Amino acid sequence: MAAEQEEGLKLLGVRASPFSHRVQLALKLKGVQHEYLQENLENKSQLLLKYNPIYKKVPVLLHKEKSIIESLVIIEYIDETWEGYKILPQEPYQRALARFWAIFIAEKCMYTIWTTAWTFDEEKREKGTEEVSEILKTLENELKDKLFFGGDALGFVDIVGVFLAFWFPILHQVVGLPQLVAIENFPKLYDWSQRLLDLNVVKETLPPKEDVFAAFSANLQRSNNATK
Repeated sequence: MAAEQEEGLKLLGVRASPFSHRVQLALKLKGVQHEYLQENLENKSQLLLKYNPIYKKVPVLLHKEKSIIESLVIIEYIDETWEGYKILPQEPYQRALARFWAIFIAEKCMYTIWTTAWTFDEEKREKGTEEVSEILKTLENELKDKLFFGGDALGFVDIVGVFLAFWFPILHQVVGLPQLVAIENFPKLYDWSQRLLDLNVVKETLPPKEDVFAAFSANLQRSNNATK
């Protein structure tokens, strides 16, 4: 896939962030070159504060001096702006379904995993583990026997789902989540995750595992310190 040079296209992100990765992967699928600007969220740049004054978070896509924020919104913008690989389905109902499941993973799934992982309350951890297990079962049932959530090719839901394939197992390792919610316990979801991680376009955009491990470990240390 030949890369298309887009003058003035910049992405503000954090390398270890699954949210930033979504956008990088979408741009890679489209073959659009961009300038990547690494942010330090402990010391946010003036550029980030200028172009995302409401949330002050990454990712932010700058295109022709205009800012687009929120990773799912950015992915749709990328899909509609550049020709080539189709990230979302063209048929309206299938497009609506893709949006639903992408939001399900981005909000319901990731939020539940995140709050369960970082709580030190045993009762909340147990309840959260049960909720995560049910969410993963729901995704397993939706995947059925498809290669990807969208069918035979990588699509919108899969891009958002890279969190489950790559970030979730590392988080599981760092914080010691119960084996009950290990992705290996969900055969179809696990096979999908391995298929996803084996794609060159995904591998080429993922951050080093050690960077993600270090970021999660630092967050765990901060959480531990906060409870003392």
